[in-house]
Amino acid sequence: MLGCIVSGRLVQMDFQQVEEGKFLLNIPEADNINHIVIFLTGAIPLPAGLAGAVYFSWPDPNAPPNWQFLGYISNNKPSAIFKISTLKKLDEMETNGLSAAMSQFNVFGSQPISHTAQIGVSIEPESTVTQLEPATTNTTSYVQFGQKMLENFINFISSFAVTQAQMVPNPTETFVPLSTIQTWYQNFERRLQQNPNFWK
Repeated sequence: MLGCIVSGRLVQMDFQQVEEGKFLLNIPEADNINHIVIFLTGAIPLPAGLAGAVYFSWPDPNAPPNWQFLGYISNNKPSAIFKISTLKKLDEMETNGLSAAMSQFNVFGSQPISHTAQIGVSIEPESTVTQLEPATTNTTSYVQFGQKMLENFINFISSFAVTQAQMVPNPTETFVPLSTIQTWYQNFERRLQQNPNFWK
């Protein structure tokens, strides 16, 4: 019933049913994936009034999957392309953050820790699935705002950068290495992309 195309790879159709109406597909070597296409093969249509909510989980060797809603497919929309290159996985997640994420996105049951990205498709009422999309759009807007704000901050800070040789001694001034700010930026951006609401 379901198929997946990862750009530059052969079609994958080996979705595994893990529960009633819940299907999983493993995507090996997912680090360099930019886009995926999820589609109905046409061999078996979805029952009337149902749609497939599509979720994605980046690999994390230290945690179970954390599902991120991408969009949906249905008989009226039998294929969809999703950009996933901006959905980066955290290198480390705080235990509380992981628990909150799992309670919100653990729609495919308790799965073992995975080193492979996964696609999940959950067959649900179409009216329910289509209501999830505006929230995703708002989430994307928050991520984009956060990224632009961080880029502006880094550009502003960088414009004041001087080498040690250029520094004028000033005992009342505190200096922070630019590399520290850049590390903070990278960490904050990863956390924002993983969970746009983590700052709350």
